[in-house]
Amino acid sequence: MQLDQILQYTLSGLSTGAIYALIGIGFSIIYNATGIINFAQGEFVMLGGLFTLTGLQLLHLPLWASVPFSITATTVIGILFERLAIRPLRQPTPLNLVIITIGCSILIRGLAMLFWGKDTHAIQSFSGDNPIAIGGATILPQHIWILVVTLIIIAINKFYFYHTISGKAMRACSYNRRAAGLVGIDVRRMVLFSFIISSAMGAVAGIIVAPLTMTAYDVGVMLGLKGFCAAIIGGMSSGISTVIGGLILGVLESLGAGLISSGYKDAIAFIILLLILFIRPQGLFGKADSERV
Repeated sequence: MQLDQILQYTLSGLSTGAIYALIGIGFSIIYNATGIINFAQGEFVMLGGLFTLTGLQLLHLPLWASVPFSITATTVIGILFERLAIRPLRQPTPLNLVIITIGCSILIRGLAMLFWGKDTHAIQSFSGDNPIAIGGATILPQHIWILVVTLIIIAINKFYFYHTISGKAMRACSYNRRAAGLVGIDVRRMVLFSFIISSAMGAVAGIIVAPLTMTAYDVGVMLGLKGFCAAIIGGMSSGISTVIGGLILGVLESLGAGLISSGYKDAIAFIILLLILFIRPQGLFGKADSERV
């Protein structure tokens, strides 16, 4: 096995892992603010790609206008999801929440199938398809877009949670929702903000990955599960831990597909997930929970 091939697999894995990281951060933001594992997160990714397609082909918008249109439309779906499915619940159990998010995922996917059909759709690359040589490997310009956009979103995410009032309020809710409410933080508003942020991030992930993988009504299922794997590896952190988890997952998946067989590509993610849950349930970078007696 030549080093050039290893480099090629690694570069491809980093760009794929960046997508998993964005999706994983969306999972973590909602989980930390609400305690909900939103299994409909992958559908936000799917909607991001399909709404971009609608802007380009149906509304005849340029790409620079289709992107904000897609993010806005997906965010509206996220707001409706929180208002109609999550907010009306009174003292729900974790099982109820899981069932509701899975049910909403199926509903969104079904509606997307009715509106956009079962066909797979292609979206134009942001800046051409001429490969860029790096060492002995090549990388498409869209991979560069994925990595750059991911870094920008991580920086914005860091600034928001550590340097804004609402971001600090969301962090307070993640530590102790009852205490946050007692000091005057509107917990329900923070829950709504968490869905707005996670749906917008899911849309961005769907937009930047669609030119490489194309998009369809059912692409969110596997992407969502792999984003969940990245979040588990990172200990359900909305910070750099989940990013590293996504990159690790993407690189291992790419190396496994290249060195072993592409047929095992999806299985590798779930094998890693099972190993993490068995060996270190709090994630590679999470701290074990302790209870004072």
